[in-house]
Amino acid sequence: MNLANKITISRIFLAFGFMYLLFLKGFMPKVFSLVVFIIASWTDFLDGFLAKKRNEVSDFGKLMDPIADKILVIAAFLAFVEMKLVPAWIVVIIVFREFMITGLRLIALTRGEIIEAEMAGKHKTVSQMISIYVILLFIICKESGRNVFGFWNQEFESLLKEIIFYMMVITALLTLISGISYLAKNKRFFINAKNK
Repeated sequence: MNLANKITISRIFLAFGFMYLLFLKGFMPKVFSLVVFIIASWTDFLDGFLAKKRNEVSDFGKLMDPIADKILVIAAFLAFVEMKLVPAWIVVIIVFREFMITGLRLIALTRGEIIEAEMAGKHKTVSQMISIYVILLFIICKESGRNVFGFWNQEFESLLKEIIFYMMVITALLTLISGISYLAKNKRFFINAKNK
């Protein structure tokens, strides 16, 4: 296994490490969970960069890279549902879309084709990542307010939760739009799979 693929696999382990730290009590574990998530996000750039630079682009990497990305994002959103920060129905939409498009990419890959990322998908990714970072910062602020500085305003918390809710609604809409766009442009893969 080449270095780029090892980094891709490490992202999956980092996703579980991130979840573990996030559920630990205390301020510092929450901070470390954010650090781990940042590192995991950075590996998404690093593995692709190294694969191209070292001429180590492989079918395994093409397969596992998007799967590792989805595991990281879904792990974060599932954790937020468990912490009652995000409605479950929003995460169901996101998870369904991610599995659907990942399945589509895998079908294309088995036929020697690669479905390139499109603008709607990039907007979706940016929206998801911003939402995750905002929620993580909210968790850290709340933890520091309560346990480090000894105060926390419930009205302020309610306002932040409302902002998070609307951010997640926008994220869900962008996720749906990008999913529909991918399916519409690549429906031939499903049609051909049905006919075989």
